[in-house]
Amino acid sequence: MNTEPSVSVLFVCMGNICRSPTAHGVFRKLIEEEGLAGVIGVDSAGTHAYHVGNDPDRRAQATARSRGIDLSDLRARQARSEDFHAFDYVIAMDQENYLSLQGICPAGMEQRIYMFLDFAPDLGDREVPDPYYGGAQGFERVFDMVEAASLGLLQDIRRRYL
Repeated sequence: MNTEPSVSVLFVCMGNICRSPTAHGVFRKLIEEEGLAGVIGVDSAGTHAYHVGNDPDRRAQATARSRGIDLSDLRARQARSEDFHAFDYVIAMDQENYLSLQGICPAGMEQRIYMFLDFAPDLGDREVPDPYYGGAQGFERVFDMVEAASLGLLQDIRRRYL
């Protein structure tokens, strides 16, 4: 019996301590609630190695916890070119990280890179803002955006793979 997920998603921001672990946690909970945890794999990474091995930002964890999501098991890691072989969706939080991912993407795999908010076109934004230098309300806004885009991403996965 194959125990590998049939489709896999990697969320990517700069340091992998705010936006991408939030997306990781939100999407993981969504697929668990939908009974798809064994079908869809999820991970997160950063384009830079600033925080490798660190927990998600305490404010990201507090915001997630207040909404019933635990990020405490996640640890920052850096995105690498091998990720394009392991993940069907490599999802950037903003244009800067999208360009960084293009820089490490193996030739012929560019179609795996996505902008996260393209899965939530009704929001009217293309980028999830980095809340790192702001206050708690920035983390709340990011969480709302991530929830909306996660629902759209799941719809896309269902349409294309399931």
